[in-house]
Amino acid sequence: MSSLQDRQAAGGTRVVISVDAMGGDRGPAAVVAGISHSAKKNPELDFLLHGNREELDRLVGKRKILDGRCTVIHAEDVVRMDDKPSQVVRHGKSTSMWSALESVRSGDATVAVSCGNTGALMALSMIRLRKLPGVNRPAIAILWPSSNPQGFNVMLDVGADIRADAQDLLQYALMGTSYARNALDLTRPRIGLLNVGTEEHKGRAELREAHDLIENHASDGAYEFVGFVEGGDIPGKRCDVIVTDGFTGNVALKTGEGTASLIGQLLKEAFAYSPLSRIASVLALTSMSRLKKRIDPRRVNGGVFLGLNGTVVKSHGSADPTAISAAVKLAFQLARSGFGDRLAARVASAAELAQDDGEQKDHNKT
Repeated sequence: MSSLQDRQAAGGTRVVISVDAMGGDRGPAAVVAGISHSAKKNPELDFLLHGNREELDRLVGKRKILDGRCTVIHAEDVVRMDDKPSQVVRHGKSTSMWSALESVRSGDATVAVSCGNTGALMALSMIRLRKLPGVNRPAIAILWPSSNPQGFNVMLDVGADIRADAQDLLQYALMGTSYARNALDLTRPRIGLLNVGTEEHKGRAELREAHDLIENHASDGAYEFVGFVEGGDIPGKRCDVIVTDGFTGNVALKTGEGTASLIGQLLKEAFAYSPLSRIASVLALTSMSRLKKRIDPRRVNGGVFLGLNGTVVKSHGSADPTAISAAVKLAFQLARSGFGDRLAARVASAAELAQDDGEQKDHNKT
């Protein structure tokens, strides 16, 4: 197997993704199968694979498409789903998750992908990659299936931090704008601030303050602010980016996933109800398959950690090869677009805006 460094030198510009192979519920076999699917679709994509060398060498050796495109970096330990983030930060240096983030920190890879413990991954990402200057709280952004022409909306934060003040929400709007441009190819995304109603007088004080901040900086941030939006607008056409705090966003995300699962179960029961309904299910097979693919969470798998000195994609813990391939595809797309540098520039702009606001408030007081 030729080395990844030799291949990069001979092949010119390539995208290297750092993958934590050990953290998911399905084990490294699913991860290797997932990255091999991605390798077939993207010839310029290479991998740094972190985990048990003996096991990974055996799995990679069975995938000819990965020959010369995958370097295994040995890591002795694994971050488990029930590990406390604080313990991982103190004792996780020998884990595959730590190793995967180190490759991004050192510049050997552009994006890290992990199916592991979300809390531990965020904690390690903040310790090893550090927050971008001016970022108070990083956010996790996801793609939500929607009726918009692009097929998805961006929502953030969905669980990085349960709190967010007005300035944090402005930063989320700016980071969400950058993500929508790079992931969905939207020139001027429409931003909505999630609230209990669309009237400007509704909601907590920090939401009303955030409303004014986001509205005032729409021109500087090159986005369109549509004002407050409600839960029904998350999959709708009113906006492209939904901004909220991590508590509300995570509840909405889990509710949406549970509702989608329930609808799928009810449809299955309905089509099995009688002989006629079973015949109808056969006639509707093509349409139902298209619908299933459209809302399949595996195909939009991957929450992006925003606000760090490096890009991290968090895959579902139970991700199968299809879902892992989708997370790698997202990582590849962000890496190729130069998303990290663009986001850093946008966050720096947000910090300048915040400083200007603070100076203006101080001036008004005097």
